[in-house]
Amino acid sequence: MTPGWSIIGWSAALIAGYFTALFLLAQWRRDNSIVDMGWGLGFVIVTTFAFFTAGHYTLRAGLTLAAVAVWGLRLAYHIVKRNWGRPEDFRYAKWRAEWGRWVVPRAFLQVFMLQAAVMMIVVYPVLIVQASPKPGLGGLEIAGLLVWSVGFLFEVVGDLQLRTFKESPENKGKVLSTGLWRYTRHPNYFGEATMWWGLFLVALAVPWGWTGIVSPLTITLLLRFVSGVPMLEKKMQDNPGFQEYARRTNAFVPWFPKRS
Repeated sequence: MTPGWSIIGWSAALIAGYFTALFLLAQWRRDNSIVDMGWGLGFVIVTTFAFFTAGHYTLRAGLTLAAVAVWGLRLAYHIVKRNWGRPEDFRYAKWRAEWGRWVVPRAFLQVFMLQAAVMMIVVYPVLIVQASPKPGLGGLEIAGLLVWSVGFLFEVVGDLQLRTFKESPENKGKVLSTGLWRYTRHPNYFGEATMWWGLFLVALAVPWGWTGIVSPLTITLLLRFVSGVPMLEKKMQDNPGFQEYARRTNAFVPWFPKRS
């Protein structure tokens, strides 16, 4: 028995259309960082589409939809609140300057369509769950949702601690090294990766769920080695306080800080 390829195919088309719409909006506003504002919401839209299109309405599918919706809507609100009304994010502004007259086609392919492809890979195990008519709920689903909860806690609390820290004028130029940030330099990124490992465990309970391993592997590698940790830390590398913080604190997986 194969997963619902028609649902997966239509979901891929929906994601491509969604990111094309975001691209057009970004060109109108001359702000490609809009793609970040639409990231979480895109997962909610495609998972909701798959849930109602499949029409199985199992408890597993409903809980998975709820987990994606809680995470995606919270993340969308957080990023929109943080970025709305501000200049284009430094990463996209840098690319805009580097790409020159090719900025529009390169933004479409290298920013929006690339993120569409990544979203399709990451959401894949959730689509498998939605496509499966298998009833019931067992240990894998419970374990997966518990892992998801740990990840969600890390992302939400990490974001809240960082926002509170930045709101204080006396912390300007300083590095947050308390709370969850004492144990990992990127608790929010670690949390996001952990959530997708949890949803992969849920997918293992249905046929072909094992193929969903591509999701947590992809998001973990991207956040740790490509678009998350490296890009943000490159911006911080000239801060002496950050260098000392990085020396004693794990980059990704939480652990006790090294002694001075």
